[in-house]
Amino acid sequence: MTPTSSRPSTDNANSPSSPPELSASRSLLKSCIIVLTVTSLMIINVANSTSVSISLPTIQRELQLQPAQLQWVLSAYPLSSGCLLLVFGRLADVYGRKKVFALGTLMLAVFTLVCAFPTGVMTLDILRAIQGIGGAATLPASLGILAHAFPPSRARSLAFATFSAGAPVGAVFGTAVGGVLTEFTSKTWRSSFYLFSGLTFLCFIGGLVSIDDDVPSEEEDKRVDWVGAAFVTAGLVLIVFVLSQGEIAPEKWSTPYIIVLLIMGVCLIGVFIYWQHYLETVQNNADAPYSILTPPPLMKLSIWTRANGRFAAMMAIAFTEWCSFLAWVFWVQLYYQNYAGYSVMQTVARLLPMFVSGMLCNVFVGFMSARVPLVWLVGVGAFATSVACLFFAIIKPGTTYWAYAFNASYLSVMGADFVFSAGTLFIAKFALPHEQSVAGALFSTMTQIGTALGVTVTTVVYNTVQQRIPSNEDNLRAYQAAQWTAFAFGIIAAILGVVCFRGVGVVGHRAPKPASVFESEKGSPRIETDVSEDLFSDTRTHDTTALSTPRHGTSSIPTTTSTMSQFLDSSIRH
Repeated sequence: MTPTSSRPSTDNANSPSSPPELSASRSLLKSCIIVLTVTSLMIINVANSTSVSISLPTIQRELQLQPAQLQWVLSAYPLSSGCLLLVFGRLADVYGRKKVFALGTLMLAVFTLVCAFPTGVMTLDILRAIQGIGGAATLPASLGILAHAFPPSRARSLAFATFSAGAPVGAVFGTAVGGVLTEFTSKTWRSSFYLFSGLTFLCFIGGLVSIDDDVPSEEEDKRVDWVGAAFVTAGLVLIVFVLSQGEIAPEKWSTPYIIVLLIMGVCLIGVFIYWQHYLETVQNNADAPYSILTPPPLMKLSIWTRANGRFAAMMAIAFTEWCSFLAWVFWVQLYYQNYAGYSVMQTVARLLPMFVSGMLCNVFVGFMSARVPLVWLVGVGAFATSVACLFFAIIKPGTTYWAYAFNASYLSVMGADFVFSAGTLFIAKFALPHEQSVAGALFSTMTQIGTALGVTVTTVVYNTVQQRIPSNEDNLRAYQAAQWTAFAFGIIAAILGVVCFRGVGVVGHRAPKPASVFESEKGSPRIETDVSEDLFSDTRTHDTTALSTPRHGTSSIPTTTSTMSQFLDSSIRH
């Protein structure tokens, strides 16, 4: 290490100072365009996967592929996107969310268009992976943009709820548009890439004209932990690869390279966690000499302890909820098409209640998150997804659609929408201003890994049960076993929600009222908050070492309590 006179300060970044003021010149129309732009891009990100999924049989015939080759056509995009979210979250927080959003959107538009031209599967796989990099840049930047464009208020609740609606809308939109374009246009599956490329470019233009210019980061040390980025990216790539390939490898999970890669992936994640702990310890030590080898950590481990550990609980709920919800979606589509024999469009029609329910759920969260306690949103939502899985775990073929499938369709999306909407509001409340994109990226990463694990585990269960079914019976029991497993994941999420968030209160924000700030007996302002006091008590004390120790001679640093009060004061005014 090469010591210098002082270490670049991160004190300002650590203090929960008030979020940027809403631009006085920004009109309501411009604010609406911001929400429309980031929500549209969320829809496109999800649709880029579901439109390809519904077109796989056509891609297989046109490119003359073996069934095993189709896996990477579908998986390359979410693999690269999911594994790079944390890295791009840090880049957005340090170098500017609008910059990262614009570059990611432009990259996504270009490579979505290029994906329409390959004539070989290898080229298509590579281009899909590069396309996913663009998607990875946009999601954490979008969450950070919303958190800073809309300070705590009713507008923030509506903005996050609208953004969250992009996931279910994108799933249905991608499936429907992909199916229609594949079946009724001369370019078949390639038409979807043309369409989504054009829509992505419109989002690029919308972002340039509507999103506020980046506010310089309060961190003086703006270095990026590239070593940690390499560890976590490599580890996640290996783990997600193993999860997606374990069931189709030559010897399945006993295949030597599957075992080796899984061990390597877990070890790399372990090294990443240790490295982040070491960097955070160095950053919090005022006496530690400055070194180019010790940049600020990519992800502070202390972020997991925010809100008395409920930040980590919300991540666990998102993980298990996505294990349940995406497994349900995956097996329902296979049940309809492979077991019941429905066409693509018939399958889409039977899933349409998801679209309507998803929209209504997000409207409900937008308007009621300031009135309905978080425990009800998370607990009831996750339980609803579990009930949807239960309907298909006990489904009887030949019964009317309205008895099992319809109820499952509108219930399934409630958990995903409630958890995503309330979860993003929750993490935006407890992440510091310079951590908004990283926190959002962490939340999205948990959902991506949950998706991979949920589909993998239910596939293992399906294959195991199928092998035990006599040859003279159909495989209904295998489909039901997969849904029972998804049901178990959903119940775990519901239990975590009830146990960990009981008594927390609401997470949304009501319209400000004069009575929200009033004088206490001693004459100092007291703030009415939407979340119970015990949550804020932890937020007031995190990172106290860094906040209380000056790193520039005798410069004074505001206490965590006072800066939180300033933060809440500013929030109430909006």
